[in-house]
Amino acid sequence: MKARVTVMLKDGVLDPQGEAVRHALGTLGFSGVEAVRQGKVIEIDLAASDRAAAEAEVRRMCERLLANTVIEKYAVEIV
Repeated sequence: MKARVTVMLKDGVLDPQGEAVRHALGTLGFSGVEAVRQGKVIEIDLAASDRAAAEAEVRRMCERLLANTVIEKYAVEIV
């Protein structure tokens, strides 16, 4: 079983990487880009066979290591 975790900064948290990408896109002629948020995607291969247990385990991973829940939000997808 595979899990995909998407981690993004929470709304209202300054995203300097996203702003740098937005600026660079404008420099390259992409004038319609108003905002960019940068995040990360983490794929995890799991030995679990129970979907609900796997999702719960990955959520614990996020809370303990994969996301800084003070400034980041995350979404878990079992694929």
